[in-house]
Amino acid sequence: MDHIFFKRLNEHVYTEMMDNGLQVSIIPKPGFNKTYALFTTNYGSIDNEFVPMGMKDFVKVPDGIAHFLEHKMFEKKDGDVFQTFGKLGASANAYTSFTRTSYLFSASENIYKNLETLLDFVQNPYFTDETVEKEKGIIAEEIKMYQDNPDWRLNFALLNNLFPKHPMHIDIAGTVDSIKKITPEDLYMCYDTFYHPSNMNLVLVGNIEPEIAMSFVRDNQRRKDYIKMPPVRRKFEKEKPSDVIKESMLKMPISRPKTLVGGRYFDKLPIDPKERRRFQYAVMFGLALLFGNTSRNYNNWYQGELIDDSFGYEFNMERDICFFSVGGDTVQPERLAQQIEVALFEMSSIDFTYEKLERLKHKQIGRLISKMNSVEFIAGHYDEDNDGILLFDLPDIIESISITDVKKALNKIVNINTMTKVYMYES
Repeated sequence: MDHIFFKRLNEHVYTEMMDNGLQVSIIPKPGFNKTYALFTTNYGSIDNEFVPMGMKDFVKVPDGIAHFLEHKMFEKKDGDVFQTFGKLGASANAYTSFTRTSYLFSASENIYKNLETLLDFVQNPYFTDETVEKEKGIIAEEIKMYQDNPDWRLNFALLNNLFPKHPMHIDIAGTVDSIKKITPEDLYMCYDTFYHPSNMNLVLVGNIEPEIAMSFVRDNQRRKDYIKMPPVRRKFEKEKPSDVIKESMLKMPISRPKTLVGGRYFDKLPIDPKERRRFQYAVMFGLALLFGNTSRNYNNWYQGELIDDSFGYEFNMERDICFFSVGGDTVQPERLAQQIEVALFEMSSIDFTYEKLERLKHKQIGRLISKMNSVEFIAGHYDEDNDGILLFDLPDIIESISITDVKKALNKIVNINTMTKVYMYES
């Protein structure tokens, strides 16, 4: 078991790779009442074309199958796993993103019984024709519900423009038609391929003894048989800047029009994990300087009634996928889109000052440190950093970012050839 001590934050991290390839990280928080566990596989909604375990050729599975699989994992032959967690005093949940699927529990008692339940139910799938058919109706209703959400539709319209051939533009839950095609055999094939321990990691945060917890996980994993497995081979259709759809429009029953401006980064992200994270924060700080609620643009547009409180920005970076979006509700969608583009390309020196950046950096570091008392925050953010960067490195990384870094990062992602606009009007 390896140990790292972060003196600045007085945090300890213990890590070990199990014999079967499972990466385990333990972050003890003495004196805390609650313990939080997060069990994650590097498998999300975009992984719909791959070489299954034991096969040689690529296969394509129905969209939404990763999310469907997450739902079905909780149902076993002898009952619902949620009930088991409930009897042990734990709160359990799960979620699927574009690139990951995570299972979790939080509890203040019966920690090791709950941990055993988490490991065993995720590593013991059970699917039947009957239970799969029943789930299709439930998820179909979930999909329909999101289709009635204007902001959800607007965001996926933007993704469709930026990723027209890539599965990023497909709803994580899939479509009503795609989930109808899912069979138990499909689920087992995806499970066997992506739920191998070597493609997974476990994070434990709370009032636990690292040696005892690690020994418990070791013993649990040794009781299970896994053959050695090579890295998963995924396939994505190649895209180029000219594939980006420059503009689109949709209509829904809304009271106020909406617009989003977005851009996709096609170049390779930094290989070094710390440089990747520096790049990510540099872009985020740049967008905050241009569009945050204390920025010149935000205040001018708000006072001029071009935007309201719905206005915001996002920057997403998962695996090699990188894109940003800016926008919100507005009575003048085209004018707002044009103003956003002007701000991105001009990058006025009024916005980019040492003092403003330092305030943003201090604010971000303060938020990070204040959230170190949340086991959920620590586990979730630590789990995201599966590229080798630890959550506790972030203050030093953030402090190292300069105005030059911010401008350079923004100049990389802001490219007229890789940008798009989406408008939503009242139907």
